[in-house]
Order: sequence, then structure tokens, then C-alpha cells
Amino acid sequence: MNIAIVTGASSGMGKEFALQLDNNLGKTEEIWLLARSRESLEELAGSLRTKARVVVIDLTDETALKQFEEVLAIQNPKITVLVNCAGIGSHKPFARQNKEEIDAMIQLNIMALTRMTMLCLPYMRSGSKLIQVSSGAAFVPQSAFAVYAASKAYVYSLSRALDRELKGRGITVTAVCPGPVNTPFLAHAYEDMSGLGVLKKLTMVKTACVVKKAIDDCKTGKSVSICGLPVKLLYLSTQSVQNVMMRL
Repeated sequence: MNIAIVTGASSGMGKEFALQLDNNLGKTEEIWLLARSRESLEELAGSLRTKARVVVIDLTDETALKQFEEVLAIQNPKITVLVNCAGIGSHKPFARQNKEEIDAMIQLNIMALTRMTMLCLPYMRSGSKLIQVSSGAAFVPQSAFAVYAASKAYVYSLSRALDRELKGRGITVTAVCPGPVNTPFLAHAYEDMSGLGVLKKLTMVKTACVVKKAIDDCKTGKSVSICGLPVKLLYLSTQSVQNVMMRL
């Protein structure tokens, strides 16, 4: 059985990935939708043409991850696409963040993404696509977004390295690095949105555009997908240093 897996599928970019993959899956027979909200997942599943399986899971819960690992072992699917989209952010100075906020970002953005990648890789074959949702924040440190930006830098670095490691298996890895995207993530990260600067408001991109470009880029084997000229320019300005480090 060929399947696609999308984490964080209940809203925002994860939901949009599921909707757009629904029209781009070819021989994939099922989409597995992972998130904590059953109601949102079931509503999404009912709107898809491809058969969908709702998996209600807290990706930061080790017991839940072990149960998911058992499901994979029993089903033994071929994973054609894995989209690691689940993530969380908090925009405020580091000294004002509490332990719970910081732990939540590290556990979901780093630990859960890494574990899902490890669990799913044994079921991916030549031609499979791994899409890791990072951020334009990965390219430079960001004041008041310190932990979030650092967590996305981890996702970016991991993705670039895995893309090289997995080329021999015919598996491509694409790091998706948008700037501000008009999703519920921003409202959560910035609380009342008053902290969202003018530049970020002006450079905000639509969710559908980010996801479409990510899918197009992963099809062509690109290791990085960036939607929007401002973030593209930021990326290019840091690329020369990154290329040197990748060769070491």
C-alpha cells in the first residue's frame, strides 16, 4: 500500500499540503492525516478525493509515537511522501518565555520531527519525497524569536544533510523555508498580532503559494524551497558560507 503522511494536518500549511497533495499523488492510495484535533482532521478527510486515514496523535508523546511505530510495522506501507509540518512558535524575548513555552518548541519542532523522520525512513523507497517545513527564520538568528529560529535552523540543517545522505537511495529531501505565512501559526506566535512588524506584514505570503511551490520543488528534487523574493534574497546572501560548510 502506497501512502502519504502529513503531520500538523488539522490547520494551516499542514492542511494545505493535504489538500494539494490530493491532486498530486499519482499511485498513492491513502493520505494519513496526523494531528491532535480529531474534528478538524475528520472534516479535512471528508473533503479529499484520496482515501484518508485520520490519526489523532500528540507527536511529543513518546508512548503515542511508539504506538504509531507499531502501526507502521503492521501495515508495512510504502511512504511515497512524508510532510513534517507540525510546529509551534512563540514571539517574545527569551528571558520572558517560560519553561513550558521553550520545551514545547523544542519537543515539537525538533524532537518530534526527528522521531517521525526516523520512524518513516525505513518505509520510504526510491522516488519517495521527504518535505520538512523549516522557515526563513532558519537563515539568521532572530531577536525575540530565538528558540523558534534556532529550532528551524536545526530542521534546515538536518534536511540539507539528509538530502545528501539519501541520494543513493533515490529519496529527495526538501526544506521548505518561507517567510511569514498567513496561517493560524502567526496569531498563536504573536498573540494579538501587535508584535508583527511592518516588514513582515509586507512580505507575508499566501499558504497556497508556499505549498504549491514546495510540491513543485520536491518533484524536481530541489533541496530548498523558498516562496517570496525577500526570503530568497536572504537565503542567497547566506548561501556561500553554507556551501563551504557543507564541503567540510
